[in-house]
Amino acid sequence: MLENYFSILLFLFIGLAVGVVPMLIGWLMAPNNPDSEKLSPYECGFEAFGDARMKFDVRYYLVAILFILFDLEIAFLFPWAIVLDEIGLFGFIAMMVFLGILIVGFIYEWAKGALEWD
Repeated sequence: MLENYFSILLFLFIGLAVGVVPMLIGWLMAPNNPDSEKLSPYECGFEAFGDARMKFDVRYYLVAILFILFDLEIAFLFPWAIVLDEIGLFGFIAMMVFLGILIVGFIYEWAKGALEWD
């Protein structure tokens, strides 16, 4: 009965080894000579300002969500364009409905002023 679980145990052991062994080798073999330059915070060429936990404006998140949405749209368009001959008119109409819904959502966001920065 327990011999059936040997492959799972072997899989877990190899997975842990692949994750832990490189970190252990890096920790043992890496030079450790910190100085003030290495330990100083670096952010875009100048010293960090403000708190790392400061609140962002919600519009930043709206723009980020819109970017992800339209990025995923492109991820759907490439495979669709490749198989357009095979899926025919139904596939074309389905993609036009999909794009129409996205365009209506984009126009709504634009009309509400979500993309305007003060």
